[in-house]
Amino acid sequence: MAVAALPQAMDALSRRATMLRDSLRRSQGNTDGMVAILGSFDHRLSALEAAMRPTQVRTHAIRTAHENIDRTIKAADGILSQFDLARRAEATILRGPHEDLESYLEAVDVLKGIVRFFSSNKNFKSSEGVLNHVNNLLAKSTLKIEEEFKQLMGTYSKPIEPDRLFDCLPKSLRPTKGDHEADGGGRSDHPSKGLETAVYRTPTLIPPRILPLMNDIAQQLVQAGNQQTCYKIYRDSRASALEVSLRKLGVEKLTKDDVQKMQWEALEAKIGNWIHFMRIAVKLLLAGERKICDQIFDGVNFNKGHCFAELTANSVITLFSFGDAVAKSKRSPEKLFVLLDMYEVMRELQPEIEEIFEGKPCTEMREAASSLTKRLAQTAQETFSDFEEAVEKDASKTIVHDGTVHPLTSYVINYVKFLFDYQSTLKLLFQEFDSGTEAESQLAAVTTRIMQALQNNLDGKSKQYKDPALTYLFLMNNIHYIVRSVRRSEAKDILGDDWIQRHRRIVQQNANQYKRVAWAKILQTLSVQGAGSSGDLTSSGVSRATIKERFKSFNTQFEELHAKQSQWIVPDQELRESLRLAVAEVLLPAYRSFIKRFGNLVENNKNPQKYVRYSPEAVDQLLGQFFEGQQWAEQKR
Repeated sequence: MAVAALPQAMDALSRRATMLRDSLRRSQGNTDGMVAILGSFDHRLSALEAAMRPTQVRTHAIRTAHENIDRTIKAADGILSQFDLARRAEATILRGPHEDLESYLEAVDVLKGIVRFFSSNKNFKSSEGVLNHVNNLLAKSTLKIEEEFKQLMGTYSKPIEPDRLFDCLPKSLRPTKGDHEADGGGRSDHPSKGLETAVYRTPTLIPPRILPLMNDIAQQLVQAGNQQTCYKIYRDSRASALEVSLRKLGVEKLTKDDVQKMQWEALEAKIGNWIHFMRIAVKLLLAGERKICDQIFDGVNFNKGHCFAELTANSVITLFSFGDAVAKSKRSPEKLFVLLDMYEVMRELQPEIEEIFEGKPCTEMREAASSLTKRLAQTAQETFSDFEEAVEKDASKTIVHDGTVHPLTSYVINYVKFLFDYQSTLKLLFQEFDSGTEAESQLAAVTTRIMQALQNNLDGKSKQYKDPALTYLFLMNNIHYIVRSVRRSEAKDILGDDWIQRHRRIVQQNANQYKRVAWAKILQTLSVQGAGSSGDLTSSGVSRATIKERFKSFNTQFEELHAKQSQWIVPDQELRESLRLAVAEVLLPAYRSFIKRFGNLVENNKNPQKYVRYSPEAVDQLLGQFFEGQQWAEQKR
């Protein structure tokens, strides 16, 4: 059965294979047909492309032509607009800058833009002609801008009146009405005190609305190559305004000979004014000049440092000349304080001078200020040394006949007290020359030397008195005045308590010596020792004649002492009372005791008042008239 089925399967397989071959043949036929059709399409497309190529070329040429036409039209529009701008700018340039300076400067900028446009498009046929025309307009505009700059600088470079400057000062420094007329400005005895927070308002030298226009003009002139012209116009205009402003204020150029010829009062007033003028010049005028110079030449390729240095040179020289003349003039003690004032103001203004005259071109100005400061310091220090020597060697023959405080003592003490108003300045001055030593200890050493020099001189002057008692009274008064003055001043902190206590003991020693010398003889008269032993002896062993003689001697001596010492003076009330009390404590007990013991021996005489002329109470009352500086004739009346 299986064998019978095999032929049938083979037939079926054979039929299927035949069908598969027929199908493959048909598929190959279809493929060949498709390849033939596609080949035909390729041939036709190549032919079509070849046919369209001329059309494509013509289309590209047309597009390129359109683009060229668009560019040409745009270029033409640009050129036409430049011609239009040039026409309008030319009309403005020809009118000049006087009517509308801002529009004029804008027109100049437009012309510069036109030059840049045609310079970068020189292939245009008309470029060269346009450039020549526009450059000619720019040359004309530069001349007119130069004239306008000169006119503006002349119009707005007017000197400032002193009253306007005074209004810019702090209230504490403004002169009252009449001060300026009297001496050229206000001044104070020690101007720097309390000025640390003082506010100065920089004056308006040129109206703010004009400054931007001047900046534009300066920019145009420099860009046009006229830097030197711009430099000269600005320098000359502002220098003249500054110099006249200072002259109106009262600043003048003086030499050492001029200063030397002046009376002290006139010189002192001029120094006070100079200190005032220095603040006004630096803080107001020079600061204002620097400000407008920076604003006008802001962003301009211009050597403004050199320009500013040149325009201020003469004014600075004039300002510093007076200070230099004073520093070089003959030294004298009274000049020390004004020298310290001048040194002080230069130190005060130093930071502002450094700021105003910054940069290499202004080096000379800064060095001149620094040199003047050092010269003033040097002269002040030398004057200080001269004063110390002068006190020691003062050979004036002035004698205070009443033993009071000598003029030299009060002068020196007042001098020292004034010095202590300048403590901070003196410390700076000492540091100028000796930065290694503490300034306060230097001040203490100098003050101690001056005080010792004064005492040495007073010792010499005390020897001029013929009466030793007046010698000691004179020394007591003067040393007491020194000690009291030191205790009441800042000098006490510098000299110290030990110095004060030591000199108080010297006062007491002189008081004791006065008491001993002046009253020893009269006290000896009241002593019973040495009385004669012959004649009418009392129970005390003293002769009646001796007692009478002693009473008469006491009266004579006391009257002489009263006549003389009531003309002497102890100016300090406390010291005067103390000295009277010290005398009374010695004299009155001795006198009372003498009267008590021997008064009865003379009471029974015909004229007892001839011997006991004064009661102890009367003596005490008369002692109260001692050291008042009263004339004896007045006392008798």
